[in-house]
Amino acid sequence: MRDVIEIRQAADADWPGIWQSLEPAFRAGETYTYPRDITEDDARRAWLGAAGARVLVAVSTTDDVRTVLGTAKYLPNHPGAGAHVANASFVVGSAGAGRGIGRLLGEAVLAAARSDGYRSMQFNAVVETNERAVRLWRSLGFDILATVPEAFEHPTHGLVGLHVMFRRL
Repeated sequence: MRDVIEIRQAADADWPGIWQSLEPAFRAGETYTYPRDITEDDARRAWLGAAGARVLVAVSTTDDVRTVLGTAKYLPNHPGAGAHVANASFVVGSAGAGRGIGRLLGEAVLAAARSDGYRSMQFNAVVETNERAVRLWRSLGFDILATVPEAFEHPTHGLVGLHVMFRRL
């Protein structure tokens, strides 16, 4: 049977697959500012429980077996007068690596945020050494507005910059 990939709203039952994608990224400490020793419960609250967040998953279905390949969340970058600007986070798990899942999730989040009435999207902390992500976001129309020098402590590169990236919706 052919592998079918669906991008959809996450359900509570998706959490084990979401965590399977998030945990290695958080533990590696190369792309996210979350503590490397974050507990599963704290990660679940941060990913699924953030105020105003919508969470999506990329799910592969082959022979009735569903696998979460990656996840994304988007939410207001700031409350009140800043709530028209979205912020988003993305993680692709090992099962989705090299399959274009990051692009699919990025396109889906941009479309959903636009549909929800957001006027733009801002990433506050894209690690400058995360070249694949920077390349993807630039290809999807994001510009680097600034780089905060030495704002991220990378486990192998030491202190590196965090890009602030932006695009209108």
